[in-house]
Amino acid sequence: MPKISDKQREGRRQQILKAALACFAENGFHQTGMADIVKRSGLSHGAVYLYFQSKDDLIEALADDRHRREAVLNSVAQGSGDPIEGLHALVRVYAQWLTDPAGEARRRVGIHGWAEALRNRRVRTNVVEGIDMPRALIVALVERGQHDGLIRQAPGAEAIARMLIAIFQGFVLQKSWGEDFDVATCMAAVDAVIDGLRTSKPGVKRRTRTER
Repeated sequence: MPKISDKQREGRRQQILKAALACFAENGFHQTGMADIVKRSGLSHGAVYLYFQSKDDLIEALADDRHRREAVLNSVAQGSGDPIEGLHALVRVYAQWLTDPAGEARRRVGIHGWAEALRNRRVRTNVVEGIDMPRALIVALVERGQHDGLIRQAPGAEAIARMLIAIFQGFVLQKSWGEDFDVATCMAAVDAVIDGLRTSKPGVKRRTRTER
């Protein structure tokens, strides 16, 4: 049997993940079997099981892949010296994600993951980890702003983080339902909420509509 290179091995792994993503997005987790994924991938059963032993392994791998991409995107928010601007940068990242047609399948799979997390502990762990990452980023930005006197002390950083995450999750749901959803207008509303967190500290200029 010819030895395959690391590049070929990773290519096959991505081929399987792409097939799993398409199947999960179309039919959900419970209605998708390993046989469906094998057929979609174009590989043999043996080749697929060489990389992933079960459907849960595939779900976890897709979640890990998404978390890595979100970690890179969220790093954008840390590039600003002003915590408020960091929060605005995070909004722009998620707006871009919501409007990317190539991300539709991943958004649908993410929603299936939220439902599966109610009954599957392994999936729930991955879902919580996926939420904890942006939550921790937002908490850090808000706490820094509160420490510097740029962001109001109340509500607390944790409450603000969970509010913003809940808003983003709601947008994902509405977009996936196919509603007439104006991402730009809704994200502008989130920007207004974030600007409302600023203190009235002298020397801190509020962003105007024309500056956005």
